[in-house]
Amino acid sequence: MTKILIVLSAADTWTRADGSKYESGVWAEEFVVMDEKFIAEGCTVDIATPGGVSPTIDPHSMNPDVVGQANVDHFRSYLDAIAERLAIPLVLADVDGRRYDAIVIPGGHGPVEDLYKDPDMGRVLLEADRAGILIAPVCHGQAALLATRGADGSWPFAGRAMTSFSDEEEVELGTADNAPWLLADTLRKSGARYEKGPNWGAYVVRDGNLLTGQNPASSEPLAEAVLAALR
Repeated sequence: MTKILIVLSAADTWTRADGSKYESGVWAEEFVVMDEKFIAEGCTVDIATPGGVSPTIDPHSMNPDVVGQANVDHFRSYLDAIAERLAIPLVLADVDGRRYDAIVIPGGHGPVEDLYKDPDMGRVLLEADRAGILIAPVCHGQAALLATRGADGSWPFAGRAMTSFSDEEEVELGTADNAPWLLADTLRKSGARYEKGPNWGAYVVRDGNLLTGQNPASSEPLAEAVLAALR
């Protein structure tokens, strides 16, 4: 049976450049859409977080003015139905990523608070990448890639084609000015071959075992791309 690991941020705030705290966490759509699709396809899906902390759903991602009331209702219903899974996730430090067929990382601003510098996240992704296991982050989930370092200190994803939440989308969202750093800009400076599609439109990039989605709208096509690759 296909086994997928979804790694979620354990952060509930994003520390801004001025030291203030911005409510954050996991973006509901990015987690719900992909988890739901994988489960429907008969995959076994485990959830892990740093420290095994129950994840916080970003309140902005449950705002009807942002995502629509119908989506909020669906996300809430789904999250309530899997509350037991979310309450006791695996401890990321205990995870062997090589036991899975794919590692999926939803966004929200949570990953730019914790996963980007989490040593266990880096270890899991480095081991998975070396084993050729599918790695599929979406939106700000790509921050997790920054946690990886080879034995010589180099970034294993340098030179790889990828997308992520764009600097332009961050500006339009109104969160760029006080950001301590911008994800797409940092990926480019780290050596990624960064690509983007239209702002807020679905866009997925594949480079070998690395599959990336640009933004929340890319969640479903990224999940479909993961399933297609696994087949």
